[in-house]
Amino acid sequence: MTGYGQAQGEVSGISYAVEVKAVNNRYFKAIIKLPELAAFLEEDIERLLRANLARGTVNYALRLKDVSADTLFDIDEQALRAVVEKLGRIKPSTDVNRSIDLGSLLALPGIIRPVMPDEQIAELMRQKVLEISGEAIDRLKEMRAAEGAALEADLKKHCGIIEQDLQRIRARSEAVLQEYAKRLQKRVDELLAHAELKLDEEILAREVAIFAERSDISEEIARLDSHLQQFAQSCEANDQAGRRLDFIGQEMLREANTIASKASDSEITRCVVDIKCQVERIKEQVQNVE
Repeated sequence: MTGYGQAQGEVSGISYAVEVKAVNNRYFKAIIKLPELAAFLEEDIERLLRANLARGTVNYALRLKDVSADTLFDIDEQALRAVVEKLGRIKPSTDVNRSIDLGSLLALPGIIRPVMPDEQIAELMRQKVLEISGEAIDRLKEMRAAEGAALEADLKKHCGIIEQDLQRIRARSEAVLQEYAKRLQKRVDELLAHAELKLDEEILAREVAIFAERSDISEEIARLDSHLQQFAQSCEANDQAGRRLDFIGQEMLREANTIASKASDSEITRCVVDIKCQVERIKEQVQNVE
């Protein structure tokens, strides 16, 4: 599910701003952007994200605000002086321009170094950054919860349509066997009328029994009904149910396909097509559920 959260805080004269954004993803993926000063916090932040969010692509950004240059980086004056002295020893030549560009010198490796906080400052930074990160994550979860309520209502609507179609199938399946027996009896009577023969009732009953056993969908109906109940219970659970709902959706589709293959009735087939359409919508929406 999508969501957004932000929070700010200050420690040791440095202001921190955290932004957390989440977009839909079947799995969990964290993209963490940190300034060099706080790069040592990446593992702690990822653990915090994983502990609170189970699915989605999560973009985390930590920014420093109102920070002096002395806090962010230091210049290795000794190294810079050594470079300038070496350049000064180059003999003048008409082909060599001896003007020195300070900006180019600062771009040399090792001249500008990030300031690494000492152990005490680092611990204060860790506590404050994780604190405001938790606040930002809580706000993101609030937004996701609001979206989740809308998703739950939509999923339950699709399940309600499936339940109605399932009731039609259940009612229709009881009449299919009787209609088959009547059609079989009529067809046999027509074929034997000219021969002036009569089919043994026991043989006819055996054929009807074979058809009934082959086309019996009562177990599939019961399992699909059970899946609907499990789906509703999982929607109301407080834990992360996205993967469970995805699995139940697959099982619902499996039962619908079995009903379609076993039932020899056009009305039941139409109901199954409607059920499969609703299950496909459910499976699409479930990808957005944590």
